[in-house]
Amino acid sequence: RVSVSTECLSYDATIEALMSLPEVVSDDDEVTLTVKRLRRQPKISVKLQYPPSDNLPDASIELFAGENLRRAMLTRGIKLNDKFAERFDSGGMGDCGADGTCATCVVSVGKGMDLLSPMKQQEEQILKTKPRWRMACKTVVGFGMTEGDLTIQLSPRQWEI
Repeated sequence: RVSVSTECLSYDATIEALMSLPEVVSDDDEVTLTVKRLRRQPKISVKLQYPPSDNLPDASIELFAGENLRRAMLTRGIKLNDKFAERFDSGGMGDCGADGTCATCVVSVGKGMDLLSPMKQQEEQILKTKPRWRMACKTVVGFGMTEGDLTIQLSPRQWEI
């Protein structure tokens, strides 16, 4: 007899636990499944504001607590490469691949800073003169499994022109 606890797991963790059950090999095998309290994943409503020069309307997306901001926006078709960004490590141009050195994914947070994971030392040093800015590649939304509303400006350097 095999037992798997699914109580108060997220949807993905519940499915993973169910998939770990051994395969039924004979008609004599018995599987009893009891699923209790599936936990709802907290959601973050994100209002995206594009630079005026892009001539794009504001957009809204919904993210789940625990998602990386950069990855979540890219998978939803939101472009992040700021054409005015210079790499912190080399001063050159180009995407660093989420290493936190190019700052092409920087966003400005207008509302909901408390919903984001705390900055680590590298991000703090790079953005020390811009307290409302965050590197999307180093930011997790819904910090502490919280939910709420987040407003961000994409490509904040373009807003300063």
